[in-house]
Amino acid sequence: MGLMDKIRGEFIDVIEWTAPSENEIMAYRFRRYNNEIKMGAKLTVREGQAAVFVNEGKIADLFQPGLYELSTQNMPIMTTLNSWKYGFNSPFKAEVYFIQTKQFTDLKWGTANPIMMRDAEFGAVRIRAYGTYVIKVVDPKTFVQQLVSTDPEFEVYEISTQLRNVIVSRFADVLAEAKIPVLDLAGNYDKLGKFICDRINDEFTAFGIDLLNFYIENISLPSNVEEVLDRRTAMGVVGNIDAYIKYQSAEAIRDAAQNPSGGAAGIGAGLGAGMGIAQRMMESLGTHTGTPAATPPPLPGSVVYYAGIGGAQQGPFDLAALQAKINSGEITRDTLLWRQGMANWMPAGQVTDLAALFAATPPPLPPQK
Repeated sequence: MGLMDKIRGEFIDVIEWTAPSENEIMAYRFRRYNNEIKMGAKLTVREGQAAVFVNEGKIADLFQPGLYELSTQNMPIMTTLNSWKYGFNSPFKAEVYFIQTKQFTDLKWGTANPIMMRDAEFGAVRIRAYGTYVIKVVDPKTFVQQLVSTDPEFEVYEISTQLRNVIVSRFADVLAEAKIPVLDLAGNYDKLGKFICDRINDEFTAFGIDLLNFYIENISLPSNVEEVLDRRTAMGVVGNIDAYIKYQSAEAIRDAAQNPSGGAAGIGAGLGAGMGIAQRMMESLGTHTGTPAATPPPLPGSVVYYAGIGGAQQGPFDLAALQAKINSGEITRDTLLWRQGMANWMPAGQVTDLAALFAATPPPLPPQK
């Protein structure tokens, strides 16, 4: 190696970086080692890149995509900082960072712990959510100052945790402000995603990064709440309970008829089973279908009467109910009453046990003269 070859080897005259397409490096420091960059060197900045020159710890120049021959014309800040005195042909030392300005897609976010929210229908509920987002470096200088610093290879994972924490924190705030019912969240993923993207983008730009898209893939409830929703949905699917009962009975008869060893007894048993199922469903769902449950018998030891009012039997009435009807005039002394142990119906005024009830009622007014 001659003297001139050795001298040439000490200078860098081509500066470029080609990263694989699947590479997740956001910033790469050009490997200069102890070599110096000579004036007139070629700088290649490809699409999806930016080159940041750092001189003595300060950002000196920024180059967008293109082919450059380093000179005083395209390095005004570097030229001013170094103040070359020899025709500006002297070599210089500078750190060169290539910043990827492409989109970094399919970055994951999710709630490590459930988020508590208040729902108008279910009250306080806990939800989990996850999805993806897309970012891009839009301000290489800020990105180098705030994140890269002296890191020779700054990768996505080094900032993704911080960004994910920002997303989850703001996601909880947005849910509380939106006041969207739990059952309607699935239909508002797109709306929520855009709202969150606009809400937190300012916090990303503080790092020189732009949040381009934010996607919600799923919002889920605890398993016990989902089970309750499934039961409610099943009740809605049943719809007409009478038709469902008939269908269950028909299914029971069909299954019994298909059993060759059952015969007529099997059909009868199947019909009985179907009717039993139907009756149990009616009893359990009576409060939901509007059908009242069977009237319980009177308490032991209480005396109840039946009354003939308007030509129809009504009752049973306990003493308190009788007093109310006497006071309202529905039952008079001539109204026929009967209770267990009486041989026949009797006018109420002749029932000794009810004398005290009529004593509290004033007699009718005398006829007007």
